[in-house]
Amino acid sequence: MSQDREPRPRRLRNIAELAKLAGVSAGTVSRALADKSLVNRETRERIQALAREHGFRPNQMASRLRTGQTGVVGVVIPLGHEQKQHISDPFFMTLLGQLADALIDRGYDLMLSRALPVDNAEWLERIVDSGMLDGVLLIGQSDQFHNIESVAARYRPLVVWGTHREGQQHCVVGTDSFAGGRLAAQHLIARGCRRIAFFGDTRGLEIERRLAGARAAAEESGTGTRIDGFATHLSAEEMVSQIAADLDRMDPATDAIFAASDLIAMATLRQLHERGRKVPKDMALVGFDDLPMTEQTVPKLTTIHQDIAGGARAMVASLLARIAGEDTPSTIMVPRLVVRESA
Repeated sequence: MSQDREPRPRRLRNIAELAKLAGVSAGTVSRALADKSLVNRETRERIQALAREHGFRPNQMASRLRTGQTGVVGVVIPLGHEQKQHISDPFFMTLLGQLADALIDRGYDLMLSRALPVDNAEWLERIVDSGMLDGVLLIGQSDQFHNIESVAARYRPLVVWGTHREGQQHCVVGTDSFAGGRLAAQHLIARGCRRIAFFGDTRGLEIERRLAGARAAAEESGTGTRIDGFATHLSAEEMVSQIAADLDRMDPATDAIFAASDLIAMATLRQLHERGRKVPKDMALVGFDDLPMTEQTVPKLTTIHQDIAGGARAMVASLLARIAGEDTPSTIMVPRLVVRESA
């Protein structure tokens, strides 16, 4: 025997219908749904309950038109000096995942893009002037420091992962790369290494500072340690062959390698293994980033830790403050040496 089901509440189409049902004005409904304290709590809760019961959801597009906000943040990876680098790079993916979680938790959607400045010198101007975004997060400065500075002078909701220079305009969140490079070299020198190769393309500002920090440590040590730079690229198509060529060109007396990223360090570890070179017995190896996979290599990778998760949260917090009209200073995080098995 079939039982009669209670009819479902009629679905409401707009705020006017909900206002009529609740016996209040449309303005009161709008404020209650936005959880504004101008409407007393009892009325707010009653209107919100009616909205849920009748399946009413405010038109987000109309709301965004009223507030002048889109609810979307652009996450952009500028590839000025590493044009063949992929978004699938493990560092990008780690930081991007953290940024996405932080933005979604705050009610924002994100629009991801990879910018190739060589194809469009005004790439950042077009992004910030598109009208589609409430703000922009840049993952890295590449070789675009002056371009970013120019845009930041007029566009405030812009936060960048990267390196801070004294007196700069744009807001940066990032690790002190100079200090990180110094830590890596100090560790290798303390192990007795005196001929160190640096693998990394110094056209990127962060990478340049890592090499500068390493060279400062070598000079400060008074040991006569020499650090040779090799412009190793991060693009997947070039990195393996580049590292092989770098290993061939290295001085035979080289006893350590400081890689500008964990990705370069792991590829180097593979190349050393294929050549029968044991790490760390024949060659000490230090990376930079402390990505999760560095504990899975054989041997486990000694590296410089940067707080990617904390940095992502700081980037989003700074951006939302800037969207609200506040100013925010740069956030410079302190690196930390993580000693494992490779050095």
